[in-house]
Amino acid sequence: MDSPLRVAVASGKGGTGKTTIATGLAVLLAQDGIQTSYLDCDVEEPNGRFFLQPEISETSGVFVTTPIIDTDRCTNCGRCCDVCRFNALAHLPEKILVFPELCHACGACALLCPEGAITEEPRKLGEIHRGATAHSSTGPGAVDVEFLEGCLDVGEAHATPIIRALRRHLPERGVVIFDAPPGASCPVVETVRGADLVVLVTEPTPFGLSDLEQAIGVVRAVAGEAVVVVNRTGMTEEGDAAAERLCDREGLSVLVGIPEDRAVATCSARGVAPVLAVDGYAARLAPLVELIRERVAA
Repeated sequence: MDSPLRVAVASGKGGTGKTTIATGLAVLLAQDGIQTSYLDCDVEEPNGRFFLQPEISETSGVFVTTPIIDTDRCTNCGRCCDVCRFNALAHLPEKILVFPELCHACGACALLCPEGAITEEPRKLGEIHRGATAHSSTGPGAVDVEFLEGCLDVGEAHATPIIRALRRHLPERGVVIFDAPPGASCPVVETVRGADLVVLVTEPTPFGLSDLEQAIGVVRAVAGEAVVVVNRTGMTEEGDAAAERLCDREGLSVLVGIPEDRAVATCSARGVAPVLAVDGYAARLAPLVELIRERVAA
């Protein structure tokens, strides 16, 4: 391929094992000799590093612009408040108030201020950490995965600019694994947007399947091909059957089913990647690895 294959791993809810799958895929693809990058886009709670244990070599800030009002030039006309769609500016009788946490850095207020009383200054939203990880493989040598994560500063509300900044670090070839935040909100849309393949991870419970339906709607609006991984199968026959019925109705393939396994849960609790420590776990992901390998070769 002339450009990297973009694989997003997403889920309708948290706790389905999405990051376990995403990091496991990154390790297995690297073991196959495929240049692999892992991007943790769950910027409010990034935790892929616990499984991949990267050595961080570079940290950079992510900034957005925030309006600053020159009170000497401002005539308090309220035009800036009228054009702000996000209520980041409030028109009071004597002055304009700015709420930086609500600002989306669109620049409309500064552009349309008739007195030129508004300038913009950078405000830090978070950071991007970049590095690499090396794990012992089943064969000779080591497995290297390029690692990037976004971290939203505590108290900040806008995750999307961090994810956009992460996307600017894409390599020119290989496979990029986007570990999406859970849910179906704007950060999820930004993460899966334009993905060549989306892996939807769910669990066979009423909660997991209800949220999966919402995630399917997001993927169909902004991405390409999608497949489903059902995690923790075998808890109930009814749940497994419901997952199959939902995917059949939506025309999606259940590519992988991973049985409930105490050893996997134990590894996760210890921050150890199950793909490296649980017998048979890598084999469960083999159909997904093979599908990605075929897309890379196409």
